[in-house]
Amino acid sequence: MGSMERLTDELEAPLLDVRSYRVIRLPNKLEALLVHDPETDKASASVNVKVGSFSDADDMPGMAHAVEHLLFMGTKKYPKENAYSQYLTAHSGYSNAYTASTETNYFFEVGASSQSDSDTTEPAGEPPLYGALDRFAQFFVAPLFLSETLDRELKAVDSENKKNLQSDNWRLSQLNKSLSNPKHPFHHFSTGNLETLRDAPRKRGLDIRKEFMDFHDKHYSANRMKLVVLGKESLGELESWVAELFADVKNKDLPPNRWPGIQPYSDKEVLTQVFAKPVMDSRLLDIYFLYQDEEELYKTQPSRYISHLIGHEGPGSILAYIKAKGWANGLSAGAMEVCRGSAFFTVSIRLTSEGLKEYQEVVKTVFQYISLIKESPPQQWIVDEIKGMAEVDFRFKQKSPASSFTSKLSSVMQKPLPREWLLSGSMLIREFDADAIRHALSYLRTDNYRLTIVSQEFPGDWDHKEKWYGTEYRTEKIPADFEAAVRKAGESTAKDRPSELHLPHINEFIPTRLTVEKKEVPEPTKYPKLIRNDDGIRTWWKKDDRFWVPKGNIITTLRNPLAGTTPANVVKTKLYCELVKDALVEYSYDAELAGLEYSLSNSSLGLDIDISGYNDKMPVLLEKVLVSMRDLEVKPDRFKIVKERLLRGYRNWDFQQPYRQVGDFTRWLGTERGWINEQYLAELPHITPDDVSTFYPQLLHQVHLEVLAHGNLYKEDALRMTKLIESTLKLRALPESQRQVRRNLILPEGTDLTYQRDLVDPANVNNCIEYYLYVGNVADMVLRAKLLLLGQMTDEPGFDQLRTKEQLGYIVFTGARMAATTMGYRVIIQSERSTGYLEERINAFLAMFAKSLDNMTQQEFESHKKSLINKRLEKIKNLDQETSRFWGHIGSEYYHFLQVEDDVAHIKPLTKQDLIDFFTHYIHPTSPHRAKLTVHMIAQTSPQAVKARVSASEQTEKVMSLLTKSLTSLGVAVDEETFAKRFENVNIAGGDQVAIIAAIGKYLTKDAQVSTEQSQLVIQQGTQLMGTILPSLGIEVQPAVDGEQDLPEAPPVKKTTLIENVHGYKASLEVSAGPRPVTDLSEYEDFEPKL
Repeated sequence: MGSMERLTDELEAPLLDVRSYRVIRLPNKLEALLVHDPETDKASASVNVKVGSFSDADDMPGMAHAVEHLLFMGTKKYPKENAYSQYLTAHSGYSNAYTASTETNYFFEVGASSQSDSDTTEPAGEPPLYGALDRFAQFFVAPLFLSETLDRELKAVDSENKKNLQSDNWRLSQLNKSLSNPKHPFHHFSTGNLETLRDAPRKRGLDIRKEFMDFHDKHYSANRMKLVVLGKESLGELESWVAELFADVKNKDLPPNRWPGIQPYSDKEVLTQVFAKPVMDSRLLDIYFLYQDEEELYKTQPSRYISHLIGHEGPGSILAYIKAKGWANGLSAGAMEVCRGSAFFTVSIRLTSEGLKEYQEVVKTVFQYISLIKESPPQQWIVDEIKGMAEVDFRFKQKSPASSFTSKLSSVMQKPLPREWLLSGSMLIREFDADAIRHALSYLRTDNYRLTIVSQEFPGDWDHKEKWYGTEYRTEKIPADFEAAVRKAGESTAKDRPSELHLPHINEFIPTRLTVEKKEVPEPTKYPKLIRNDDGIRTWWKKDDRFWVPKGNIITTLRNPLAGTTPANVVKTKLYCELVKDALVEYSYDAELAGLEYSLSNSSLGLDIDISGYNDKMPVLLEKVLVSMRDLEVKPDRFKIVKERLLRGYRNWDFQQPYRQVGDFTRWLGTERGWINEQYLAELPHITPDDVSTFYPQLLHQVHLEVLAHGNLYKEDALRMTKLIESTLKLRALPESQRQVRRNLILPEGTDLTYQRDLVDPANVNNCIEYYLYVGNVADMVLRAKLLLLGQMTDEPGFDQLRTKEQLGYIVFTGARMAATTMGYRVIIQSERSTGYLEERINAFLAMFAKSLDNMTQQEFESHKKSLINKRLEKIKNLDQETSRFWGHIGSEYYHFLQVEDDVAHIKPLTKQDLIDFFTHYIHPTSPHRAKLTVHMIAQTSPQAVKARVSASEQTEKVMSLLTKSLTSLGVAVDEETFAKRFENVNIAGGDQVAIIAAIGKYLTKDAQVSTEQSQLVIQQGTQLMGTILPSLGIEVQPAVDGEQDLPEAPPVKKTTLIENVHGYKASLEVSAGPRPVTDLSEYEDFEPKL
């Protein structure tokens, strides 16, 4: 074996980057990028393995994904299955991984130091990064693939797959794959499920554990791995750790995976159109061109020129034209890498209802624009504009979270970039190459594409179902007349094309003033200054003293209680915002390309305007947004399109995953005044253009204006922009007495309430529960510190017990829930199990944790405190993060700018007894004092929902009938009377699957006298059948946890009360005090005229 090589210490880096870098190659050919960051408080590492789902066996899809899961389940050196996660949690860290088509990416983040930043008196122990790297490296050295964890993790994969079954993104992506060339691995089903990874392989006689170990052995090799390590330690120390810990990763000198001579689409797939029915009400047109692999074209990146022009939204663009026709709301375009040698160039268009009818005209317009691009030579000024903005963006690139950085860079390292360009290679265009652009354009031909048209209504005669997700679709060759029309459009000349189509103009928003006046400061200021504070306006300002980038953020709230007083007002305010944005699309797109963006949104308090990006042209964009808001003309044709889009959005809300819905109901049940989606949906059809025209001036007429100006902005800039808002909108002050006071409801001690909702999506298989325990006022810093510490303590054990061990579902979350004025502890689980069972298991977990807390050593307790303090003191990474923190404190109306420091001050003195007392009073399931509210989201397909429609006797009768038919089909003669006697003492309707299978077994061996071998085969198939039959008849199957001892016992708890009348429930509760500044605002005032 050779010696370690240093490939380079010189990486092209952003202007303000203080990090130092080194790229090394170990003797085993594992390549690593080492990053020394003297300022970081988070360390991280990532390994990218150049193998993914494209390498799955054809008859065992999901193998790469399953192996990714199984590597977390113990290694030879650290055999305890959650040793890795426990270590990370104890050191303010976490981990994750993902499996892609041709790579698998593992990463973690951990505290950079074993000490908390607030306490350097304690002696430093083993650096957390070293300990985490040691455990992490073993994934690739000696994973155990523990047999006792196998079924559990495969169930986790299955649960992850079921989570995505109703997601249109996953469904449409898989449809494209399933309808691709079967000879190309793009055709694969990448996630896997229990059938593909366990049941079917076992039926074929395979030892599945061996299959996974063989996959790891066959595909995981040091020469296919790229490692990135980021820490405070010197490059020399990081180098020695990597050399020590990763030396034992075996190098098998595996060749790179390649699929030469095959493309994702064959002649059979091109020139076809696929009609697909989505779950959500959406209308999409996707044009897929087979395209070139651009991995070696990193200097020129020709697809960026093409996507810039096709995806443009300004005057002359495809979108501007088809939007004016009333055919579309949005368009995006770009290259999508498939694997080495294969790619797509995709144009994706969001259609209106009229656009759906005219989709062929839309396709022709796209090809007319492509012909327009091709007829002129590639324009160097356009490439220079793209190139110039990319250089500015890279020059002033700020830090991202540590694990985001390492995960992304380990993937980038797999590309054939010069190692000096690892940071910049994918961002910067280095050369203008007209020939490369012409060649790239040659792939956008009229004989080299496939169409996908997505709609719930059109054409209506879908005649196929996709194998893995069940998506309804129809596919056909593009009709000859349509194909001819497209060919004609692709050959069109200037006289044939609409005159409205033309190349974009020079972008006037490109920033030219990029200077930053940097002043050394002993410590960055922790709060903005209040530079204007009168009856109608409050302006906060902070000149950036931390990041020194030529960027700024202006965030504005126009507070007006009208915006949220009724659901109808909320909808009118939302429509107004959407109409303003709709009117600004063409104008604002240039600004967006030039790194300057705006948003306009509604909230319960009023309207929010955000302007963010390079500060050079910020006032220009702000003024345009304000004038558009003030002078909006509500045009009936655009109103109809925007209203219909909003209507679909409200309807689609019910088809989100349940865990994304449940929080809205918990929030609604916790607020004095507030609304939910169904109330907006009821109002929207009745709102007219005149309603919005007469309403929006009232929103702007009388408001309280609050502004935050932060970044490369001087005090006078902030005051000028405040004045611009005030004068443009002609604001009149809203008296303090008329401003809305936000209040939450207080759950009384001893309360136990449950709110149930049936999920709207009939095909969703998952239930969801949010289990909420009220703790107190959000401003109570002592209670808040205890709640945050409890969240830290239960994070890893909650995940380990409820997801990993009990396999309740893929989505498991525990921690604090903060509302406007109150706070509490919550657990969220999305699962196929019934919500009643989930609640029981949460009670059992909390009772189990109470014992763990009692038995916790002082060292473990202090470790949790230290980990939480480090998390609270985590450094802000970029300007936007600091702006968000400031605005969070301003928007909350507590103005608690020093909350982090106060949290730490209140966490430090906490004792173990403090937490035991807190837990016993507020959290323990048997506490007479605790106040609990649970929200149950129930799937229509769940036993819980089906049970309401089927009696116990009907359930028993149907199960017996199905069992009889099943046994007969397997060649077993059934005497119905004898068979029924075996079930006399079996609780079929109670879901006692073990007793059902035992009764079948006795009948087979004692009554039917079948052979032991046949009996075992029938029992195996019968067990699988029960898992499907019983839930479909409303029978909740009694749980059995694979390879585990008895589950922790759930304590007896008081009976819950169902909330059947929400208005009455809210009327019975007291409300909290409203938010008030924690510090007199006069302490922040700075009215001096100087900068």
